[in-house]
Amino acid sequence: MHLYHIFGLLIVVSDSCHLVRGEISRNQNSQITSDQQHQAKEKVLLSLQQIGFFLIEPLPLLLLCVCLCGQIEPVDTAEFMNAASECKLDIIDRYLEDGGNPNAHDELKRTALHRACLEGHAPVVQMLLGKGADINLKDQLGSRAIHWACRGGNLTVVEVLKSHGADLNVRDKLHSTPLHVATRTGHTSIVEYLLSCGALINSRDREGDTALHDAVRLNRYKIVKLLIVAGADTKIKNHEGLTAVQQVKQWQFDIVETLQRLEKLRKVGVLSPSNNSGEE
Repeated sequence: MHLYHIFGLLIVVSDSCHLVRGEISRNQNSQITSDQQHQAKEKVLLSLQQIGFFLIEPLPLLLLCVCLCGQIEPVDTAEFMNAASECKLDIIDRYLEDGGNPNAHDELKRTALHRACLEGHAPVVQMLLGKGADINLKDQLGSRAIHWACRGGNLTVVEVLKSHGADLNVRDKLHSTPLHVATRTGHTSIVEYLLSCGALINSRDREGDTALHDAVRLNRYKIVKLLIVAGADTKIKNHEGLTAVQQVKQWQFDIVETLQRLEKLRKVGVLSPSNNSGEE
């Protein structure tokens, strides 16, 4: 290498070090994130390229950047968990490539997969499952990934979990199934999908309520209709001895009329109940 090349490189090194220090000084009151370190290193590369050193072999150039900016800090578990919530695939990938545990969890035993399912990040869910995340891990309340996906309301995420073998009838500690969860949170498309996949429509939770009980109580008109058409049993009583119709409040009489009308249509054969009316 010619002397003027070396001299030019030394100038770039000096400028680059000031650049990195500039990144630090602007963030002196907070910890530097890996993203900020990465941005600083990109600026170093850009400085090198601007004076004609883009022809340097990739490996020496990489080693130079490492020397200038320090080694890349490993992604810690908290950052990994936040990345799952925020769909930061590069951080997740780096954490896992460095040997991070895909089943790491927070104090409530909620995993990165749980978080991604709640937020509706299908690419993150795919990545985590492909890297060994356990689809059946439960949080403190017994909720699994499928419960969190139904709570989040993203149909694609639910479909991904189903394709990886998620149990659509699994229960949490309150004996709630994914159908209960989707009904309570008002995600009609999820309810429709679960029913089309054969989810047990008359499963009862710890209070003896079926999804129909929940739909009526919460005034989920569209879901009530879906459940009735799919064959929900309107005669099932919960632990208080009430059917879905009997628990309707005074201001919900339109729901009563709907239930009665749909039940009559089904009895005369206009509506055909599907084959997923089993009860557990």
